Amino acid sequence: MSNLILLFLCLFLGIFLRKAKLFPENGHSALNSFVVNISLSSLSLYYIPKIAMNFQVLFPVAVQWLNILLAIPFFVLIGRKLKWSKGMIGAVIMGAGLGNSSFIGIPVIHALYGESGMKTVMLVDQPGGFVALFTVGIAVANYFSGSKSSASQMVLKIVKYPPFIAFTIAVLLNVFSFRIPTDLDQVFEKLGATTVPLALVSVGSQLRWQKLNSETKPLILALSFKLLFFPLIIFLLYFFVFNQRGEMIEISFLEAGMAPMITAGIIANTHHLHPKLTNLIIGIGIPISFVTLAFWYFVMHYFI
Repeated sequence: MSNLILLFLCLFLGIFLRKAKLFPENGHSALNSFVVNISLSSLSLYYIPKIAMNFQVLFPVAVQWLNILLAIPFFVLIGRKLKWSKGMIGAVIMGAGLGNSSFIGIPVIHALYGESGMKTVMLVDQPGGFVALFTVGIAVANYFSGSKSSASQMVLKIVKYPPFIAFTIAVLLNVFSFRIPTDLDQVFEKLGATTVPLALVSVGSQLRWQKLNSETKPLILALSFKLLFFPLIIFLLYFFVFNQRGEMIEISFLEAGMAPMITAGIIANTHHLHPKLTNLIIGIGIPISFVTLAFWYFVMHYFI
């Protein structure tokens, strides 16, 4: 219960700080930078070396890849049929094709599964969401905006990204069964613990509502795909087609229903992919996702 209280308290604290003008206009950028570069890197170094590597770890890693690889043909076909602009199609793919596995995923999974769930979240977030975003996601943003980034530039961006460096080190520590000294391990644990409150305050401070015009239909389709259609696919695929069970599979399924990824939205905006629509998908998708996640959580426990 305390984890759920923390989740909503920090979320509304972020809203309050912005409304009361006690938070700088772009204060969330500093929080985001700390969370991504320090907190998430620390979580990787704390949890990944402790994961028992087996066939089942492929399921959380695959979630984000399946999400964007299904979103691309789905929205390209719908966008062409409805005569959307290339920028609008790209914005919808970026908004509906990747989930918020860290800023929303970590607090939610921590509230439901405690510390043990963080190992699975790191698999969804790092080799899953992060690599998918900076490869397929960047390619989508480049194509639909008309700009170009070479393969070498994308590889360099991934290799230089602190969470990826931390993840790589953590995987090597796991593979070679190297135990991190207790004192250092506790430092990683404490730094990683800052993820939940800082991420939620940041998300709360960014929630904004904008008037809908021509964005209504693409917004509804994007959120329907991200929060309803894609989780249904993962539910059927993981639990019934592959007949998988256990905490790792349950968390993978819930991660499939997370809100749209904030970082993907930032990349879409920097490529000028219909910024208003992108911001609406994130701003409306985050609060709605708490309702749809509750729905999927009860569906999972009723049928599984």
